[in-house]
Amino acid sequence: MSADRIPVTRAGTIALRNELKRLKSVERPKVIEALEVARSHGDLSENADYDAAKDRQAFIEGRIQEIEGQLGRAEVVDVSKLSGDKVVFGATVTLQDEDDGQLRYQVVGDVEADIKRGRISVSSPIARALIGRETGDTVTVRGPKGGEREYEILAVEFVEEIVAEE
Repeated sequence: MSADRIPVTRAGTIALRNELKRLKSVERPKVIEALEVARSHGDLSENADYDAAKDRQAFIEGRIQEIEGQLGRAEVVDVSKLSGDKVVFGATVTLQDEDDGQLRYQVVGDVEADIKRGRISVSSPIARALIGRETGDTVTVRGPKGGEREYEILAVEFVEEIVAEE
């Protein structure tokens, strides 16, 4: 993978495309309409609605550019075609933690990481500790506050999340 490419799962690519489509077809027209309504109220120098709509427009346009850049650099990894016993990008890993019990994470690209959905960034400390390890291994991860946690790898699977294109 070349240096300017970013790894993304197929599901992550679909989620980015869905967000881009929503921003362009729903959010952008809404903010344009809000700007027109705010302009119709007259003096723009003291118009909070206009300022808020301009800020929202800047955010939307920035996010559109960001997603288009990410998709343009995406190196799409089809997790369903991966196999093996070692933790690699795209693997779903079941861990045993002495404090939290069993945890399950999928190692994904930075742009699709979402800890609430069990998707950890390949560049996160825990993923870096897991990469190259296999079932039965124990890994030690230094936490953000300096403490260390030990995890035992219970299972390594390759399961592609199903995401519908909108």
